[in-house]
Amino acid sequence: MSVAAPSASADRRDKPPSRADRSLKRRAGGWARRAPLMPALVFMIIVTQLPMVATLVISFMNWNAYYPEDRGFGGIENYRRVLTDVTTRQAILVTILLTVAVVLISLVLGLLIALLLDRKFLGRGVVRTFMIAPFLIVPVAAALVWKHALYNPDYGLLNGVLTWLFGDNAPQPDWISSFPLGAIIAALIWQWTPFMMLIILAGLQSRPLDVVEAARIDGASAWQIFRMMTLPHLRRYLELSVLLGAVYIVQNFDHVFTITSGGLGTANLPYDIYQNFYLAHDYGRASAEGVIVVVGTILIATFALRTVSTLLKEEPR
Repeated sequence: MSVAAPSASADRRDKPPSRADRSLKRRAGGWARRAPLMPALVFMIIVTQLPMVATLVISFMNWNAYYPEDRGFGGIENYRRVLTDVTTRQAILVTILLTVAVVLISLVLGLLIALLLDRKFLGRGVVRTFMIAPFLIVPVAAALVWKHALYNPDYGLLNGVLTWLFGDNAPQPDWISSFPLGAIIAALIWQWTPFMMLIILAGLQSRPLDVVEAARIDGASAWQIFRMMTLPHLRRYLELSVLLGAVYIVQNFDHVFTITSGGLGTANLPYDIYQNFYLAHDYGRASAEGVIVVVGTILIATFALRTVSTLLKEEPR
């Protein structure tokens, strides 16, 4: 009896898959896992990137709703007008000063408060909750509280404290008129210090306590432990605090609009964009300022990150 030769299909089943077949299967499996994420990616591109592209395109156009017949391509004219205008340059300086002051002071206060709340004491959880509360308040509501409950010269808390301390002859300054930019900075620091504290406190909670205890047993002082161990450990948390704080505060509009309405030299770039877009209806110039805000945010955040990295750079051993 003759034995039938094995078929070609049986040979293909017995033969191990080639490298090309395995690569093809991996690609098919990868796309099968990534396919469900494609709608989210498309949505993110539509929501975040298309408006930025539209803003960039409009920034090169002469587009003012009051002069519709003059609409057209204007090149870099909007950027030239923005950078040569005295009011806009003042808004840029105010934005830089506001961001740097609020970020640095909030970072230092947040670090000090986080170090205090890292200690064990009765009611620590309640105190932490109260300390985080200012950051959870809506920015407009927080600005209204500071404007009326604290700064008001007739019934504000600050002047009430002065009257309680020095009597009826105590000075009753109008805080917003006398210190307009300082009033906004103080309100922002009050709201953003808890944010910095929360991030830094999370970093303190992740410290290896056994190493700290070993250093303490070896005779290291509290300052040495803080400078040589705690600060290097907190470096990434401090950088994250500075980065997020700079990104959000450089875009602040609520406090400037609510407390001073942009007057008394407190108008920053977001407020200037609001005036050009909603009041002057100069869409091209407002878009150019928006692009400058994005570039400025990147520059300020990069500068802040490099500053923190330089200050906390570990010494060579």
